[in-house]
Order: sequence, then C-alpha cells, then structure tokens
Amino acid sequence: MRPLARRNLLATVAAISALLATSTPAHASQVPAFGDDFYWGVAASGFQSEGHAPDSNWTRYIATHPDYDRYGDSVDFYSRYASDIALAEQLGVNVYRIGIEWARVQPRPGVWDPNGFAFYDKVIAAIRGAGMRPMLTLDHWVYPGWAADRGGWRNAGMVEDWLTNMRAVVDRYAAADPLWVTINEPAAYMMNEVRNGGLPIGEIPVMQQRLADAHNSIYDYIHAVQPGAMVTSNVAYIPAADQAVNGAMLSLIANRLDYIGIDYYYGMSPATVAQYTSFAQNALWKLPLEADGIYYTLRHFARQFPGKPLYIVENGMPTENGAPRADGYTRADDLRDTIYWIQRARADGMNVMGYNYWSLTDNYEWGSYTPRFGLYTVDVRSDPALTRRPTDAVDAYRLITRDGGVPAHYLPTRVPATCSLVDAPSSCTDPVTLPR
Repeated sequence: MRPLARRNLLATVAAISALLATSTPAHASQVPAFGDDFYWGVAASGFQSEGHAPDSNWTRYIATHPDYDRYGDSVDFYSRYASDIALAEQLGVNVYRIGIEWARVQPRPGVWDPNGFAFYDKVIAAIRGAGMRPMLTLDHWVYPGWAADRGGWRNAGMVEDWLTNMRAVVDRYAAADPLWVTINEPAAYMMNEVRNGGLPIGEIPVMQQRLADAHNSIYDYIHAVQPGAMVTSNVAYIPAADQAVNGAMLSLIANRLDYIGIDYYYGMSPATVAQYTSFAQNALWKLPLEADGIYYTLRHFARQFPGKPLYIVENGMPTENGAPRADGYTRADDLRDTIYWIQRARADGMNVMGYNYWSLTDNYEWGSYTPRFGLYTVDVRSDPALTRRPTDAVDAYRLITRDGGVPAHYLPTRVPATCSLVDAPSSCTDPVTLPR
C-alpha cells in the first residue's frame, strides 16, 4: 500500500473531524419545551378555502377537467373567515397563514378591485385582533384569467405583471408586520402547471427562472417597504430526491431568504418506498407518514444553510374523506410525534423558529375534496352547512401550544424508521435514536 502523503493525511483528519462535528449528538433523555418566541401556526391558501372564486387559471383547469371535483365555494372561508379565525385563536396559535389572491384583487390588468382588498383588510384585522401574526403568501399557484390569456408563465411579461400586483399588496399590508411567503412550493407549482396544460414540460426551466426573478425582486421591494421583514419561498421537501427537485431553485434565490420555509409531509424508508406508487394516483392518504423524517429534513437544511432560521410552514396528515387511516395512525398521534422530533431538532442545535399545521380546515386539494388535512373536517360534498367538526388533533394541538411542545419525557408512538431515506445517505449513516 502506498503511504499517505502528509497533506492527504491532514485532509483525511480534517474530513473526519468535520463529520464528527456535524453528526447527530447523543440522544437526550428529555425534550425541552419551546419558549415564548416560537411560532405556532395554522395554514391555508386563498383559492383552496375561500370559495366565490374569480376567473383564474385554476377555475379554468377545473372547467376543462371533468375528472376534477367541482369547486363550488370550497369551505367558504370568504364568508366564514371570522369564525375560522376564532377557531384558530382557541387553539392558542400565534400565526395564521393565508394567501392574497392575485385574481381577487386585480381582476383586469392595471385595475384593482377595492372589494377584493377590503376582504383581505378584514381578514388581516381579524387575525391581528385575535393576537396572531399574519403570514401572507403572495402566490399559491393561482393567477388571474387575463394573465392566463397572455400565456401565464410562458409569457415574458409575466414577471412584471406579477410584480405590479405584488408591490400593491406589499404596500397595503406591510404595516401589519406579516411574515412573508413569496411563492408557494415552486417545484410543485411548475409540476401542476404542466399537469394542467398551463406549461409545456420543456419550458420548466423558463418558468423556474421567472419565478426566481419574481421572488428576488419582490424580496428587495418588501425589505424597502418593511425593514426587518422576514421573507421566504417555501419548498416542499421530497424524500430522497430533494436536491434534484428543489436544489436549482434554491440556488437561484439562496441570497434572498430570511428563513427557510419547509413543507414536510411524507417519509420514506426501504420498508415504505413501494407506497409511493399511490402518489401518481393522488391517493395521498396511502403515502407513508414517518414523523422522524422531519428531523432529517431540518438537519438537511441546517447543514445547507448554517445558522439560518428554519420554519415548518406546512405539515399535516391526509385521510380519505375523513375516515381513519388504514394504518391506524391518528391525527393527534402524528401531530404529537412530529412535534417531538422538532423539539429534538431544536435541542440538537437546529435553529427552528416555527411550525404551522396544514390546515385549519379541510379544503380543495387541487382537483379533489377526497384528501382531508384539516384539524377541523368539513364535508363539502354532502354537508351544505359546511360544518367544522373537530378531529382529535384539536385538543392535542391546544395542549401543545399551551405547554410549548409535548411533555419532556414524551416518546413517539412510532419508533424511527430503519434507514430513513428522507435525507439519504446521512439519515442512514447517521440515524437519530430514541432514549432507552
């Protein structure tokens, strides 16, 4: 064997030292509670919950897809916002995420609807009046019909059209001191545009660059209007493939992210990878729920963006029409297990600043009312009254927000997955364990 050169030896020692420095610390016997500075929230989007929808790319997608559920008025947040915000207040949360629908406030180029803005004025006032901070999403996959007529994101002028509206939104609501989400899940946005015929697959790189330009420009504008603002574009974490899916977009906007907004729903391990066939069938309730995966997700971004605050902008459990899951996992158990792993992440030095449950109520899941994510379930198809019925997770979340997390000695109802692939290979080579 050829002896190692001295500089190669030093490099090897340095690499080992770096690995040891970033490996998972020994497990703690207790998980500390979060302090008063932690954000506990609920989340929703505009189109998915508001109803009374103006002309948009999505009203057109529904009209041209007979296999999609008819939208109706969704869960009618437009009329019931006050009572829904009151439900959130009773949970003890301090953040309420909503979307400001471009199609509602700018129905024609250069023309803003005062009634559209008046609606959001009332919603944001109600959120602040309930002691919560608004988290405002500028673009949750929906744009006006007139923008669709111009070609949507295929149109070279889309970025400037988008910015013209978003600057008006920022000017109106910056004084409310919101947290900002510029563009919801850019990779999923592009995928849905392709799926619905709004974008040829070959133009994904074009849309991605335009989304990045839009984010970077409005980020600078927000900071000019609201010094000290916290701005992100949240990413949907994809187990085992996140760098391939989200890496390019993140590289384009990395210098304009005040916190890393993360959406985590599903795990992946050798035992559950076959379940991903249900994703293509839109059977979201069959995808594997591995709460420990949120730890690896947070660790992934903590290493990619050292010191940057991390916020779980979306997390929740889908069920099929509100029925119990076939695996017997309850919404309350999934919530408690997830919060345990977030507390573990914070205890292990990750800069976690907040958590939003998706969603406060069930809503329109982009073509279907079958997947149910709500803390409060709503049967849009068969209940004209749109009654909000609490799930078992309502009381669970209320206790979590009251106590700053799960109890110190809590242990998850499910043990960590063997060789989680959520952040391969490090989640296999450097797994997290439970106290014995």
